[in-house]
Amino acid sequence: MASRSRKPAVRRPGARSGARRTLLLVATRKGAWLYHGDGARKTWRADGPHFLGHVISQVVLDPRDGRTLLAAAKTGHLGPTIFRSTDLGRTWKEAARPPAFAKAADGKEGRAVDHTFWLTPGRAADRDVWYAGTSPQGLFRSGDGGVSWEPFSIINDDPQFREWMGTVQDGTPDGPKLHSIIVDPRDSRHFYIAMSGGGVHESSDGGRTWKTLIKGLDVVEGFGFDASKPTFHDPHCVRICPSNPDRLYQQNHCGIYRLDRPSDTWVRIGRNMPKPVGDIGFPLVVHPRDADTAWVFPMDGATVWPRTSPEGKPAVYATRNGGKSWQRLDAGLPAKQGWWTVKRQAMCADDADPVGLYFGTTSGELWMSRDEGRRWTCIARHLPEIYAVEAAGL
Repeated sequence: MASRSRKPAVRRPGARSGARRTLLLVATRKGAWLYHGDGARKTWRADGPHFLGHVISQVVLDPRDGRTLLAAAKTGHLGPTIFRSTDLGRTWKEAARPPAFAKAADGKEGRAVDHTFWLTPGRAADRDVWYAGTSPQGLFRSGDGGVSWEPFSIINDDPQFREWMGTVQDGTPDGPKLHSIIVDPRDSRHFYIAMSGGGVHESSDGGRTWKTLIKGLDVVEGFGFDASKPTFHDPHCVRICPSNPDRLYQQNHCGIYRLDRPSDTWVRIGRNMPKPVGDIGFPLVVHPRDADTAWVFPMDGATVWPRTSPEGKPAVYATRNGGKSWQRLDAGLPAKQGWWTVKRQAMCADDADPVGLYFGTTSGELWMSRDEGRRWTCIARHLPEIYAVEAAGL
C-alpha cells in the first residue's frame, strides 16, 4: 500500500518556494521535448519535438547561465554529435567538433564513438566547461561551452582502462558506456566516473591518475567473476549528495549502495528493500538538501531481466535515513498492468520546497510528484521511449 502520510516537508536553507518556473528536458528515442511548468508546477506547456526521429540521449541546461542547452544526439545523416542552443531551444547549432576518439596509428584498430551518452557541466567557477561520456566508454571535455570537444584524461587510450572496458559486444543492450561524470563542487580536480562495464573510478589530480572504487560491491554470482577486477562491475548510476559531497549513492547491477568518504568501501543499503521487490534498478535521485533522503525505481531483477516493474506494479521507493529503511510510494501510479520501467537518466528532482520528482518511462509517459513522491500525476503520454529527464528552475 502507498503511504498516506501528509506530514509537510521541512523547509531547508537553499530551497526555492516554487515561484520560479520549472523546465523539464525530456530526451527520447525519437527526439526531444521541453516542458515548461508554471510556478506551482501544476500546468505544463509542451515544446517539441526537437530533432524528431533522432536518438537523443540527454538534454541538459547550463545552470551557470540559465539559457544554454546541450543535446547529445545520434542522427541518421550526421552520426553521433552534440547540438547547442543559447536561447532555450528556439534555435540549435551542431558542435563544430563533437566528441571523437583519437585516430589510431597506422595498422592499428581504432574506436569510433557510437553516441554521446552523458553530459555534465563544470562547476560554477569553471564557466563554459563541460564533460561528456560516450559509448563505447570515453571521456571528453569542452572548454568553449560545447562547441568543440577533446579527449580528456588518460582514460580513452590507457591499456588498463581499455581492458576493464571489455569489448563493444559487452555491457548493456544499448552498448557499453561511460556515465555518472561527477565533479566535486569543492575541487575542480576531483572527479568520479562510472563505466558500464568497468567499475567506478576517482581522480584527485584532474584526471592524470585514477583509483578504483569497487570495494564492497557485489558481482553476479554463478559465473566465477572476480570482485576485485573492475571488468566485472556494472554501475548503473552514481550520484553525489549536493548537501554533503562526501556521500555518494549508487544503483548497481547488483544492488543499491552508499559510500561515505573518506571510506573507500561501499555499503549495500539495498538489502533493506522488501525482499519480493529487491534492489535492482537503474535510476537514483538524491534530495538536494538532505543527504539521508534518496529515491530509486526498482525493476524486475529475475533471472531473465525483463526490464519491467516488478509484477507490473510500478513504484518509487524512498529512504529518509540513508538506506536503513525504504518506503513504497505508489499513490497515483498504475495498481496493475504497468509493464514499464525507468532508465538510469530518466528520473530527477528539482530544488523546490517540497522537492518535485519526475520520471519518464520506457512506454513514453512522463510522471511527476509535487510532494517528494507521496502522490504521482502523469503529465504527458504517448511519447517515444524516454531516455533521460532533467529538471531546471528558470
